Amino acid sequence: MTLKQYIPYVTGLFFITACNNKTTETISSVERPDTTTVNQHYVSNRKPLQALNFVKLPVGSIKPQGWLLKYLELQREGLSGQLGEISAWLAKENNAWLSKDGSGDHGWEEVPYWLKGYANLGYILEDKAIIEEAKVWLDAAIESQREDGYFGPMVIKEGKPDLWGNMIMLWCLQSYYEHSQDERVLTLMEKYFDWQYKLPDEQLLKDYWENSRGGDNLYSIYWLYNRTKGKDWLLDLAHKIHKNTADWRQKDNLPNWHNVNIAQCFREPATYFLQTGNPADVDATYHNFHLIRERYGNVPGGMFGADENAREGYTDPRQGVETCGMVEQMASNEILMGITGDPFWADHTEEVAFNTYPAAVMPDFKALRYITSPNMAISDSKNHHPGIDNNGPFLMMNPFSSRCCQHNHTQGWPYYAEHLFMATPDNGIAALLYSAAEVTAKVADGKEIRVETVSNYPFEDQIVFKLHTDGGVHFPYYLRIPAWCNEAKLQLNGEEINERFEAGTYAKIEREWQDGDEVVLTLPMQLQVTKSEQHKNSVSINRGPLTYSLKIKENYIQKDSKASAIGDSKWQDTADPEKWPSFEIHPASPWNYGLIYDGQNPEEVFELVEKEWPKDDFPFTLENVPISLKAKGKRIADWKIDQYGLTGVLPQSPVAVENQEEEAIELVPMGAARLRVTAFPTVNE
Repeated sequence: MTLKQYIPYVTGLFFITACNNKTTETISSVERPDTTTVNQHYVSNRKPLQALNFVKLPVGSIKPQGWLLKYLELQREGLSGQLGEISAWLAKENNAWLSKDGSGDHGWEEVPYWLKGYANLGYILEDKAIIEEAKVWLDAAIESQREDGYFGPMVIKEGKPDLWGNMIMLWCLQSYYEHSQDERVLTLMEKYFDWQYKLPDEQLLKDYWENSRGGDNLYSIYWLYNRTKGKDWLLDLAHKIHKNTADWRQKDNLPNWHNVNIAQCFREPATYFLQTGNPADVDATYHNFHLIRERYGNVPGGMFGADENAREGYTDPRQGVETCGMVEQMASNEILMGITGDPFWADHTEEVAFNTYPAAVMPDFKALRYITSPNMAISDSKNHHPGIDNNGPFLMMNPFSSRCCQHNHTQGWPYYAEHLFMATPDNGIAALLYSAAEVTAKVADGKEIRVETVSNYPFEDQIVFKLHTDGGVHFPYYLRIPAWCNEAKLQLNGEEINERFEAGTYAKIEREWQDGDEVVLTLPMQLQVTKSEQHKNSVSINRGPLTYSLKIKENYIQKDSKASAIGDSKWQDTADPEKWPSFEIHPASPWNYGLIYDGQNPEEVFELVEKEWPKDDFPFTLENVPISLKAKGKRIADWKIDQYGLTGVLPQSPVAVENQEEEAIELVPMGAARLRVTAFPTVNE
């Protein structure tokens, strides 16, 4: 017997199949999971906090495979895992983070920036050496707590305590607690927050960085509240922190225009929404997200133009963002996935992760650069100010450079891996970010299941989920349908599901699952051309979650890492620049092409080329890309490297090009192109 039924949070009709008077299967397209129930197995928001749409699984629940595992392994062997032998800020001698009283000659954001990704990398890879090294720092942070509740280095600025470094360390401790269930973490946080509670407002969050980033402190307060009982004063503290944090709810302005602050702090109102329940707080976060992009470049790859700070008149796609900004944007999106349930945040996480972040680091993950841009035809050690905001070699791939990105980059892929799956309020599980992986989770009445994901997504459109259970278990399984996909298809155990799954929703399959059940999700990827009036009618080419850039041959020129480091960098005396070289990247082929395109159907203009999957499982290099596009273009002679040594500002399209022959050009996934032109001028035929 087949029945039809409508549910309020469902976007359309779905079918319930009944067998022997017992409902066994419902398949639907839903906008959000049902939040009227509370997950029984994973820590969710306690009343009066607003219910979460998705609940984070403990770190280590998800084991990445395929290219994502390869990336994590490269991190371990590269800069993330070995930074302790380079960075002066990680030197243990006289380090304030290892001191019981917070004294020392160095100790601020660098250690916890590095540790938040480094430790989680160890938990995910089950790397004992990393876990043990991380615990040295975590134990020291816990043991540094004083009688008054304060812990860590005592950083005083203008007579007031600077809490920014501690905000980051709290996140490290939260991950450690997920991994270890060490009760000392809860004790430390409760005592520390009591210290904050007693701190006068005129002493709280007055320095620039901590004032901008108070939302991170707020998030940790809610984290502790959900894991303790009878601590309602924590909500009073949360209100106090919000009140003393920069105002991220302004109508047509932001508190400041620093790229990392924006990527990290735009979510503060949505975090506070968990306490207020005021929809205007969530709206403010969406407004912040769109405001920076409307004013300073809604560019390919998901970010915006703020090479340090966003500036009036500097909105061309040659402007970039810090590597810190990329990973903080990803982390914000992952948190917002849980708060709002909106699949938009998962879509955007993938956009940044696949297209922008990979090109910020060397293919072997042994060096990174401070700034990466969508249009970037050269990456060298020169000073490009005022073309970019900062003075110095900010485009150089250098493992010795910077105090922030050098350490903060570590969180990008570990945090991404931790959010591939999340638990749902109705004791189910949701696949939110797609990658080969295996997740172990509790569902239904506490039964443990495994889901194995097999796919080379985003380089292919099919994702296979193999479920492993101990007998039959009834629970809902959600799969994100990206906004770019209008014809998603599902198969269940080899049979196609005749249901339309709307773009920007979730497919929900609720049934009694058996060991060996298999779900196949196909997300057909159509070529799309995006025209930007904001950027002189330039166009960018997308296919599914991937954006495409001109393939520019890359000439890597090795340099001395000490000689080419940014001014505020510090390294240990034993740091070896021969072992850890830096690189300039120069174009070894022409880059100043305009696309021959005049609004036609992109399927008729661009030819898709599929290649073999790389044997080393790493598709983010020009040599290894398993997919590319053939196109036609003409060189634009007047589009050159400009007086600041940067890719010239885009010419107005269409560009009239004379005496230039049409040429065949190749476009590659943007994340594989460390030199790139991604916002293209168009030219006449």
